[in-house]
Amino acid sequence: MSHTPHELAEEFPEFVEKMSALKVSDAHFAKLAEAYHELNRAVHRAETNVEPLEQLAEAELRKKRSALKDEIYAYLKDAA
Repeated sequence: MSHTPHELAEEFPEFVEKMSALKVSDAHFAKLAEAYHELNRAVHRAETNVEPLEQLAEAELRKKRSALKDEIYAYLKDAA
């Protein structure tokens, strides 16, 4: 298990400029990115035992983060 945060810029380096532009110009994308950031931080805090969770709860957070990442990727591809 990796304890490194999965930041969007690291996950989608080819879309860094597009994400920056969309965060400013597209309220829906900005909401998606903020929700991902919050979920990502919660997963990272759980993984590093800063805020420990039960294994099942941590797995659920990871699933939600993955689904949101997929949604963001689809949004970026459509906006490209």
